[in-house]
Amino acid sequence: MFACLHGNGNLTALASEFSPLVEQTSADTVTLDASGLERLFGFPQDVAAAMLRRAAELGVIANLALAANPDAAICAARGFAGVSIVPEGDEAKYLGTLPLDVLAPSEELQQTLDRWGIRRFQDLAALPPLGIAERLGPEGLRLRELARGEADRKLLPVELPLAFEDEIELEYPVDLLEPLAFLLSRLVNGLATRLATRALATDELRLRLRLETRAIHERTLRLPVPALDTKAFLKLLQLDLEANPPQEPIVHVWLGMNPVKPRAAQSGLFILAAPEPVKLSLTLARIRAIVGPGRVGAPELIDTHRPGAFRMAELHNPVPGRDRTRALASKGAVLAFRTYRPPRAARVALASGQPSFVHAEGIRGKVVEYAGPWRSSGDWWTPDPWSRDEWDIALSDGALYRIYCETRGWFVEGSYD
Repeated sequence: MFACLHGNGNLTALASEFSPLVEQTSADTVTLDASGLERLFGFPQDVAAAMLRRAAELGVIANLALAANPDAAICAARGFAGVSIVPEGDEAKYLGTLPLDVLAPSEELQQTLDRWGIRRFQDLAALPPLGIAERLGPEGLRLRELARGEADRKLLPVELPLAFEDEIELEYPVDLLEPLAFLLSRLVNGLATRLATRALATDELRLRLRLETRAIHERTLRLPVPALDTKAFLKLLQLDLEANPPQEPIVHVWLGMNPVKPRAAQSGLFILAAPEPVKLSLTLARIRAIVGPGRVGAPELIDTHRPGAFRMAELHNPVPGRDRTRALASKGAVLAFRTYRPPRAARVALASGQPSFVHAEGIRGKVVEYAGPWRSSGDWWTPDPWSRDEWDIALSDGALYRIYCETRGWFVEGSYD
């Protein structure tokens, strides 16, 4: 079964959502191979209804025809308004009332047929093929074959660029996230379907919102691995928009997906299953929405000597820290330092300039041994300089701590295990 769309709008994009084989027959006509769509939608009437629904969503106005061969579908779409379903085997009878202008014959042939009184498909289809071949040549035979609905050929598919993007122009501005999520759901599902039909996935979502003030609000979400989880995509977009909402009502929505090959992975039978990367990203996004940006990820040292300076970097490993933990375990036992965040304020008694007694939250004891002080400073050329004296101490209860003194007072930085 073949389908033909004749009208105005982005017909190629509409046809590509239903079939990978699409022919750009002319500037206003697109033909596609609809074989197998009955398994998805049902009878040909159901296939036509599904295509019309999608055309209405995209703002496409076109005639639609379904037939057993592409040329019969093209003639029906160009000649009849609305939806046409050409019955297989009765193409000549169904197309018989169409004018010959639909076939677009040459000017000379058109004049000859007019003189003969041949003005409709059924008139041309009734002529004997031998007489047409003698008087009108190959073009006449081809037109007779089209008029009878007997032409059969293969489509010449258009080479579509792998650009998976879609957009919606809104009639009224939208200023709430809930109706925006409904529009995003349509875009996400449509693009994911197009990717799935080509056995592709995506690793990046690009959202562009045009606001009522003509400003552009852009967001880009990068996924840890290629995926096609539409529910997770939609939730990630919602969480990102909640954290970074547009400042004005929205009048236009554009969404693009980066096409990549799906991830192929096979785990061992005796290896614990890791969480799915996309679902892990969704969980991290939910946590980020609760605790705030910059507080979720993997700790990363900053290029500075300031003690305790770090930042939270994005997680690139689906199971963060697993390889690093194994590497540390292979080195044998090490002395671990547990940092208190924030550091615990302390009261420290000094004897001969060295700490002799420490009291802080959950910590109290006499200093029996110490090492230090280690004095350090930095960033004196910035508005936020720092300087501190550090000691490692052992208390009478056997616990080991690191304390330091700065302009704000004494603090316990952490403990040793």
